[in-house]
Amino acid sequence: MTQATAPALQSRHAIDSSFVVKVFYVFAALALLSLGISVGGKWLGRSIALAGHTDDAALREVVIGNNVISAPSNMIRFDRQRTDGVASRLDLYLRWPQLDGYSDAARDDFNHANGSRNIIFLSFGERMMSRDMSGRLEPIYSTMLVQPGQPGPAGVELFMFNEKSGYLNEMLAVARRAEGEPFVARCLVGESAEESLAPCERDIHVGKDLSLTYRFPLALLEDWRTLDAAVRDKALSLLKTSG
Repeated sequence: MTQATAPALQSRHAIDSSFVVKVFYVFAALALLSLGISVGGKWLGRSIALAGHTDDAALREVVIGNNVISAPSNMIRFDRQRTDGVASRLDLYLRWPQLDGYSDAARDDFNHANGSRNIIFLSFGERMMSRDMSGRLEPIYSTMLVQPGQPGPAGVELFMFNEKSGYLNEMLAVARRAEGEPFVARCLVGESAEESLAPCERDIHVGKDLSLTYRFPLALLEDWRTLDAAVRDKALSLLKTSG
């Protein structure tokens, strides 16, 4: 080997080594990218499949006023509320009649597959009125109703609101009890009711100066006794402090 060719061979060897190293790094980068896409794709695919729901059953403790509500994450409707701490409001959603949160088994119910409507929406918040909906029947609602009412399911009377009431496209559902306050709920009517997943709304007082508003499908008026008792019991079971 001549003195002239030795440096050339060394230079070629250095170039070949550098090329091999670059190729190695390219393949390593491609492998990492492929792994990232695979992991990210699975995460994104699951996120899309859940569509804002979560099957996480970890308990969250939310403080509203002097109340502590302990609810599993899969019952909490909005992702931003699935955290511990102080809040002014907590929104839940439950499957009827199980009164459980989201799970893979309950996916069709929560996604309203095939037009199903059996989800109840609950909202806890600080009490703003001295009377709940039942207590507002005589002093407030009765002055706004078109009389007489129409018979509804399971002993419920349905009253339309007059035009000056401010409750357009709504009716009042009233069921008298043998003892205690009547069951009272406001329900949408017409196209608004058909488009809503839960067109009926009722609020009750629970805990310490806490108000619970729950919305439910119109069909559940047929089972208003069971519904009202079950929702109240469920709310009390979530409250770690109650009045």
